[in-house]
Amino acid sequence: MKTEAFNINGKTIRGRTIPELPQNGKLKDFARQNRQGYNLAEVMFWKQVHKRKFHGIDFNRQYIIGNYIADFYARSLGLVVEVDGGYHNGREEYDRDREAFMCSLGVLTFRTTDYDIIHHPSAVMRELEEFILEHYEAVG
Repeated sequence: MKTEAFNINGKTIRGRTIPELPQNGKLKDFARQNRQGYNLAEVMFWKQVHKRKFHGIDFNRQYIIGNYIADFYARSLGLVVEVDGGYHNGREEYDRDREAFMCSLGVLTFRTTDYDIIHHPSAVMRELEEFILEHYEAVG
């Protein structure tokens, strides 16, 4: 298994790919439809990270892990990014269960809000950098 390294704010971070995550194939069409949707916050975040714009890290949108669909997934880090909005109101237990499942697979979850992405996009990207620096092994 190849481990990638990324430079974030002068620090080299070692990735940790988690091989062979379970995927419920029945969610494939639903995930594809979600990728075509126009959630403003998700589109804004995607523009910041797609094509390895964020420190060379490759992200996928609407990635199936088990019976869940992650908003964004960075396979090279084993990192899910969840954008919480109105849809998540009243679903706190479901979100906790999903995060616990991800954690049981070794996948970390970074949560942010659609409000913060729309109104404070630079701050969200700094928080994501800090999360990665805090939770992933620095090299050297």
